[in-house]
Amino acid sequence: MQNLQMVDLKRQYLKIKPEVDAAIQNVLDTTAFINGKDVQQFGTELASYLGVKHVIPCANGTDALQIALMALGLQPGDEVITASYTYIATVEVVALLRLKPVFVDVDADTFTMNIDSVKKAITSKTKAIIPVHLYGQSANMEPLLALAKEHNIPVIEDNAQAIGGTYTFSDGKTVKTGSMGIIGCTSFFPSKNLGCYGDGGAMFTNDDALAEKLKMIANHGQKVRYYHEMVGCNSRLDSIQAAVLRIKLRKLDEYCSARNAAADYYDNAFKNHPNIRTPYRAPYSYHAFHQYTLQLSNVNRDMVSEKLAERKVPNMIYYPVPCHKQNMLKDFGGADFHLPVTDMLQDCVISLPIHTELSEEELSYITKNFIEVVDQLSK
Repeated sequence: MQNLQMVDLKRQYLKIKPEVDAAIQNVLDTTAFINGKDVQQFGTELASYLGVKHVIPCANGTDALQIALMALGLQPGDEVITASYTYIATVEVVALLRLKPVFVDVDADTFTMNIDSVKKAITSKTKAIIPVHLYGQSANMEPLLALAKEHNIPVIEDNAQAIGGTYTFSDGKTVKTGSMGIIGCTSFFPSKNLGCYGDGGAMFTNDDALAEKLKMIANHGQKVRYYHEMVGCNSRLDSIQAAVLRIKLRKLDEYCSARNAAADYYDNAFKNHPNIRTPYRAPYSYHAFHQYTLQLSNVNRDMVSEKLAERKVPNMIYYPVPCHKQNMLKDFGGADFHLPVTDMLQDCVISLPIHTELSEEELSYITKNFIEVVDQLSK
């Protein structure tokens, strides 16, 4: 058995090596390194996959979130509601633009934004809501969108961890995550379900005017070269990354299915264990399983992590310090928020390897050792 990895990008690459190498060589031959044909084609193909009118590629997922907020014309001091239980990038861009992050709690089942918590957080200063589709599962968008519409608040979806996932409305309509808010944002960081071989990101929208504005902001605020109509930034997806992403996009559903198969194996192995709670799969969501994250009870999570590492079983803790407790946000009153579920999760969650290349032998080794460690430490 090979050395286990949280995400095995090398084996995934080897399976598509001829296609990837040819695509990269084509970019090198054309020397169209910035805004080449592959960038335009990838945008069109991703829009078709997601069922949206516009995809605007950019340099990374953090830029996507920042540009989205800039495009909405928010002013310093405006409030943006989001979950504290997320990667810092979601909140970092809010603080960077001198907006005020307002943190809400998450559901213990889904790890995503709690609707009642959002209701209580809305004020006259609320100008945007950013739900995070965490670990690959969609936030409960139908009631959230209804609440946002009632208060005329735009919704920006952070879809960095759930591309390939879906949401099903109560009328039976199923759509891709990232396509429901006024803007959806994603990252193509290499470990993502749809990852490139460097940095990359994108924004999605069905609003023609907003799409034009997003494009301009990402390109120094210009529509015509050297004529800058607004303050923008320089955020581009390069052609080599787009060429890689075009190939991997065709395999995204297959990749998500492989992740789900690994998650099924884990679920079956752990389903009757009194100290292990497997990930909840909401009936409205097709889980893309960017991460496989468990909750432990009556056992020291940090000790479990250490013992697994000793046995060469990779594991991660997402996220040991939630955003509202981060020092960088102390000036925004982060520590004043009372988020009991978030606080609970920071102490009990642990993530196991999940990727497209996991073999049954590897899954067996991981589950066997995980159960043994938990059993030893819970006695």
